[in-house]
Amino acid sequence: MSLSGSLRQETEDEPSATERTTEIAATTAEPPVVAGPSERTRRFYVAVLAALLVLLAFGVRLSLFRYETADYTAFYRRWYDFVVSHGGIEALKYEFSDLNAPYRYFMVLLPHLPVPSPLAGIKAFSVFFDMVTAFFVYRIVALRYPSRWIAAAAAFTVFMLPTVVINSAMWAQGDAIYTAFSLGAVYFLLRKQPWWACVFFGLALSFKLQAIFLFPLLLVMVLLGRVPWRALVAIPVVYLLLDVPALLVGASPAKLLTIYLSQTSIYPDMTLSAPNIWQFFRGEHGMETMKTAAVLLTALLIFTLCLLVVLSRVELTDTRILLIGAISAVLVPFVLPSMHERYFYLADVLTLVLAFYLPRQLWYVPIIVEFCSLMCYIPNIFFAKAGGETVDFRILAALELCALVVLVRYAVWDFRRHRVREPLAR
Repeated sequence: MSLSGSLRQETEDEPSATERTTEIAATTAEPPVVAGPSERTRRFYVAVLAALLVLLAFGVRLSLFRYETADYTAFYRRWYDFVVSHGGIEALKYEFSDLNAPYRYFMVLLPHLPVPSPLAGIKAFSVFFDMVTAFFVYRIVALRYPSRWIAAAAAFTVFMLPTVVINSAMWAQGDAIYTAFSLGAVYFLLRKQPWWACVFFGLALSFKLQAIFLFPLLLVMVLLGRVPWRALVAIPVVYLLLDVPALLVGASPAKLLTIYLSQTSIYPDMTLSAPNIWQFFRGEHGMETMKTAAVLLTALLIFTLCLLVVLSRVELTDTRILLIGAISAVLVPFVLPSMHERYFYLADVLTLVLAFYLPRQLWYVPIIVEFCSLMCYIPNIFFAKAGGETVDFRILAALELCALVVLVRYAVWDFRRHRVREPLAR
């Protein structure tokens, strides 16, 4: 073969420029994208997983329904037996319970409800208000975030808080009732509907005196004109209307209308397993004589808080309203005497809601508050011996104080930063 023939053969054997470009593109191209599930399928998966979470949340509660605590055998079961032995509604004539009339109505209805046992009925009633609490948490958080999933996450988190689950499904307590109505009052304050806010505050107060933990927030809203003074009339009106059925049956008006006053003298101790300031003085002789002074100190701190908010001349945004509410829910039971371990229930919920509004700044506050409450629950639920606390309650009180200081410090910083300057005088 000639030299020109061999060169022509080699040229024919080499790939062309177009072929080389195609080969390079084939080796460097990204792998084909595998199509994922359609949007409709994805939504179906999310709905199924959400339904499973809800079912598991109720399953956890149902698994605790058979557990009986000392409070149930000493109080709730005796109230139920009294109602049955005294003809149902006729039992309302007597002072068979230290709770106010609305809860007594439920005890009268309980024998007629389709529940397997009184214990299950009492716990189911409290679990229902767990759902109401989660509902108002959803509505409050939805005011800030357009995504409904964030609001749903907040509601589910509250619904599964250990203290929320234990309080209703295990302990058979009803702290979720006044908390649900209190959150309803906060929601309507945020929606600038003061009359409805006072109605819900009246409902909360009708079930439990612990609704006064939000009194500082309500007072601030009144002083700053967000709630008109005349709207406060709704609180006693609702309270009295709920007492009317018991009064018609024959209950004593004096005893029924002063039931909360009589509750204040039941427990002489300065603290009842609550992680508050009086844990530091537990065991000291003669501390009971300071109860009146402690109540006055609480009032002093409440009015000081309100005065500082009014003097700050700051605009009350939704976040600041929740901040004042969280401070109120922690401050009042922290200073008041004769507080039970369950009385930080409202603080557990409100600090978590506030953390969804201020996740970067206050995400850890509800963790501290919830931990303190949970550690105080355990000795009272599992019949621990006296002095057998899982954690020294003074440590828990110190942690609760830290959470309160963090909330107040952030409020001071935020209020000073956004203070409206007074106009210059001529």
